[in-house]
Formats: sequence, structure tokens, C-alpha cells
Amino acid sequence: MTTETIQVRLNGRDREVERGHSVLSLLESLELHPATVVVELNREILGRDRYPEHDVEDGDTIELVHFVGGG
Repeated sequence: MTTETIQVRLNGRDREVERGHSVLSLLESLELHPATVVVELNREILGRDRYPEHDVEDGDTIELVHFVGGG
């Protein structure tokens, strides 16, 4: 059985990901907690409440910005 993939640009690098991911499931597959990441999808900041409903599409450009604590 073959898993169908799509091409996205993730943090400046071309990457193949499985078709059918929402933004939330993509973050989970990357082992990232949604509360610690800001997602820019195709040059637009995506609200966290939209992560589960917004599907990742072939050709999307995704930038993930991580919050880092410190002092």
C-alpha cells in the first residue's frame, strides 16, 4: 500500500508530507505542541482555533515560529 504525498515548503525547505493533514495533525506529526507554535500559511498568520479545520494543500508555504522561554 502506498501513501499519497504532497509537496509543501516548510520553513524554507521543500518537503513531502502525507496528503490529508490538517494544520493541527501536521504539527502533531512533527511532534510540535500547537500552543508553542505560530503558523504562517501562505504568508498569512493562521489563528490557533483554525488549525484543526484548515487542510494542508499541495504547494502550500508554511512557516512555523516556535516560542522559546528564557531570561
